[in-house]
Amino acid sequence: MSHHHHHHHNQSGKNLKIAFFLNLGFTILEFFGGIYVNSVAIMSDAVHDLGDSLSLGTAWYLDKKSHKAADNKYSFGYKRFSLLGALINSLVLIAGSVYVISEAVGRLFDPQPSDAQGMIIFAIIGVLVNGYAAWKLSGGSSLNEKTVSWHLLEDVLGWVAVLIVAIVLKFTDNQYLDPALSLLITLYILYNVIIRLKETLYIFLQGVPKEINPEKIKEDILKINNIESLHHMHVWSLEGEHHVFTSHIKLKNITYLQELLEVKKQIKNLLKEYHFDHYTIETELDNETCELISSEKHDHDDEHRHDHHKHSH
Repeated sequence: MSHHHHHHHNQSGKNLKIAFFLNLGFTILEFFGGIYVNSVAIMSDAVHDLGDSLSLGTAWYLDKKSHKAADNKYSFGYKRFSLLGALINSLVLIAGSVYVISEAVGRLFDPQPSDAQGMIIFAIIGVLVNGYAAWKLSGGSSLNEKTVSWHLLEDVLGWVAVLIVAIVLKFTDNQYLDPALSLLITLYILYNVIIRLKETLYIFLQGVPKEINPEKIKEDILKINNIESLHHMHVWSLEGEHHVFTSHIKLKNITYLQELLEVKKQIKNLLKEYHFDHYTIETELDNETCELISSEKHDHDDEHRHDHHKHSH
């Protein structure tokens, strides 16, 4: 298992590295090219590509970092670093997009001719470079690789759009097409960035992973014999892939250590179905009191137990 995982990690790091250098080189070429052929659509794609280069760079760096084992500084390991990468990228892309929108709007009011021939050549290179990089990363399993491969796929579509506009410009002289396309590409980028940003922040703020239903886990745990109640149950995710579970569980009618161990074993078997990366279970016997339960809850439990006691007599 660990061997397979290690191989996959090397592969993901290598793919991100290749895609990063390809993209960075191309982005630099593009900025100059966009100015040279006077196309704001190519400039908007350059911003998009700059965002991708940054996300590839941080993804590659953080991919290495996030596989480091836990240590005294980061006891959960470095997995959350990849979230930080996603957050930084989102902010960079938002800033770039705002810049491009202002440029494109300026062009709509003051149209300028673009060099259609140059745009066609650029667009073809764009489709090939981004297509290759997206293909390299499309098999990835980490959120990082998936996000980046998505970015690159959007780029391919962006370049296909530039190519179509450039071909149309070759035959007609419509100076509004270029800035209009630029606005479309940028709005599309922004739309996706905002969705990603929401996902990233949700995990950052320790939201419960979407695919896990805490109520269901609670119900299943309460069905196990000798469990009276549970409290302080928490479920969160390190970075969208590796989840963590903790809970305090109050037991009843336990007389032997063996019974306690049996309950614990059943809970762990139940949690295994959810593939948690870590789980911590604190068990309390009924004559113990957990300091974490508020006193009123405790009083209520006492009354309840007292009633129960009367009835059983």
